Amino acid sequence: MARSQQSFNKSEREKKRLKKREEKRKKKEERNAAKEEKGGIPFAYVDEFGNLTDTPVDKSQREQVEAEDIEISIPKKEKEEIDPVRKGKVAFFNDSKGYGFIVDLEDNEKYFTHVSGLIDDIQENDKVTFELEKGLKGMNAVKVTLAKTTPE
Repeated sequence: MARSQQSFNKSEREKKRLKKREEKRKKKEERNAAKEEKGGIPFAYVDEFGNLTDTPVDKSQREQVEAEDIEISIPKKEKEEIDPVRKGKVAFFNDSKGYGFIVDLEDNEKYFTHVSGLIDDIQENDKVTFELEKGLKGMNAVKVTLAKTTPE
């Protein structure tokens, strides 16, 4: 006589699976019955502050917005008028190699300068005016001129 192919564990797992399926079906029926009693699918409305409510918004209080007025980015900062001409002092300049560094008097930053960006001849410790330009390794001082000193 042959043994049954279904063991005790298999039959227990099958019973649990069927029981779970039946519970799921009953819950679904309960949800559908509750939906029909309430009159269908519930709605959610968004008020003028972006909050969800269950009451519709009064259309007479709506504010008309033009499509051009809607910005979908971070608002741009108002550009301040900054004088591009800066004042500085020559910290180092090598005539033979044709480059040097200028220290900005406002923020004490050092900027590289090349002989091609000079308008006047400069030496170390000269007071100069210059403009900044983006270079390969950072900001470079260009249009470097000697600062006009006022006699006292």
